[in-house]
Amino acid sequence: MSNSETTASANNFIRQIVKADLEAGRCQKVITRFPPEPNGYLHIGHAKAICLNFGIAKEFGGDCHLRFDDTNPTKEEQEFIDAIKYDVEWLGFHWVGEVRYASDYFDQLHAWAIDLIKAGKAYVCDLSPEEAREYRGTLREPGKNSPYRDRTVEENLDLFARMKAGEFKDGEKALRAKIDMASPNMNMRDPILYRIRHAEHHQTGNKWCIYPSYDFTHGQSDAIEGITHSVCTLEFEDHRPLYEWFLANLPVPATPHQYEFARLNLNYTITSKRKLKLLVEEGHVNGWDDPRMSTISAFRRRGYTPASIRDFCERIGVGRADAVVDMGVLEFCIREDLDANAPRAMCVLKPLKVVITNYPEDKQEILELSRHPKIEELGKRQLPFAREIYIDQGDYDENPPKGYKRLVPEGEVRLRGSYVIKAEKAIKDANGNVIELHCTYDPDTLGKNPEGRKVKGVIHWVPAKESIECEVRLYDRLFKTANPNKTEQEDGSFLENINPDSLVILKGCRAEPSLAKATLDDRFQFEREGYFCLDSKDSKPDSLVFNRTITLRDSWGQ
Repeated sequence: MSNSETTASANNFIRQIVKADLEAGRCQKVITRFPPEPNGYLHIGHAKAICLNFGIAKEFGGDCHLRFDDTNPTKEEQEFIDAIKYDVEWLGFHWVGEVRYASDYFDQLHAWAIDLIKAGKAYVCDLSPEEAREYRGTLREPGKNSPYRDRTVEENLDLFARMKAGEFKDGEKALRAKIDMASPNMNMRDPILYRIRHAEHHQTGNKWCIYPSYDFTHGQSDAIEGITHSVCTLEFEDHRPLYEWFLANLPVPATPHQYEFARLNLNYTITSKRKLKLLVEEGHVNGWDDPRMSTISAFRRRGYTPASIRDFCERIGVGRADAVVDMGVLEFCIREDLDANAPRAMCVLKPLKVVITNYPEDKQEILELSRHPKIEELGKRQLPFAREIYIDQGDYDENPPKGYKRLVPEGEVRLRGSYVIKAEKAIKDANGNVIELHCTYDPDTLGKNPEGRKVKGVIHWVPAKESIECEVRLYDRLFKTANPNKTEQEDGSFLENINPDSLVILKGCRAEPSLAKATLDDRFQFEREGYFCLDSKDSKPDSLVFNRTITLRDSWGQ
């Protein structure tokens, strides 16, 4: 992967900080990390963070770690861990060394918690979660000290040991840092260090029944790993004083610094893990990798390429100001990539049988069509042509609108890479629907224009006998409004903004024979229809399913 394919190559402020630190000798080697919580699938916003962290490390000859901040076993699953690892590698990045887990450091974190207790900077609190919220105060009013804040060091050590031994129920006690309940920064008002959770952990099993909080774990994990630049999104800016308080009050081996950048906000999407989970659990979508979701695995299943997502992340840049990026930018990136690289093919989504009455019944020609108009190395594909073919139902109209350039009664049109045909007779069912079209062809129009007349329209087609029956899924944006969170009613749900046309399933489609050899890594431009790929879950060799990645043009911007 070249530097031009990463966000690190852009002249962003994080890059400038790293460059200045190296030039000034503040660090000898850049070490970054991507530290997801394994409580869901990665979404498109994570792609920006991945490109930034791995890209910075690559550009400056450093290392990037993949670390799972796995502090809440009740919400974490091995499925999420496996999906995240796959997503990072699919995007084209590789972490240094083994995958790391915050749980690898649980023993050290526990020891440091005891250090804070001994220093009189942590205490065991008996307030219930509801009481703790009440004591915490508000943004306008200071909090008040817990009645358990002044327990002796000996009492706190005893209670913390009994918490670890499993003597207490979930939520019955918590270990809190003793900082400042009147601090204007809510994160500094005696934050929780350890909670009781009688839950099996996916890495440590049943060794622990107390688990460190994310805030207590995050910075110390960075310190243990020698992270030089802890890069995170702006919502953690208010957490930085706490991050630094822990580092200053513990015997950590290094003192990393936290830098914040603006997270990716993409319109027409939801990136809240809670809401993504709700979409899955309530059956509004078919899993975390449903091609309408904003997860990286969903974009992959839909046919997006790693290059297109990296290009998108580079284009939007890295800054400090929150902004909403238009979905059209991401869609432009995938269109540009697929237009340049995707082989062409033909697939008739709504087949209409055509009988070419003046073509010999026992004759068949093998036509050669280019696989890509600008990439000769991709070669040719062969397409049988015979008396019976399929065209799309929309390519014949007895009462055409203005500007219609396809088949009409007594009208002519060119078949892509083949002959000019003329509509002679329409066969209809009892309801007046056209079910078959009889045409004639001009045998002198293969590869050349007819004598003395001009044919404007070109339509796609497939042979009736050799074409492959398949299912085609037309995916579109999951939400019909740019800001799905905003509803007409103040108490409305984002679910009200789901686009009812975000998925249209077409069965009985007919694809050209060459598509029988399609693989899961292939993307195609179905001529005049859009860009498509095989569905990675439901497509089988004898039952092909194609997903539409994106239309040929942006219909949402019109």
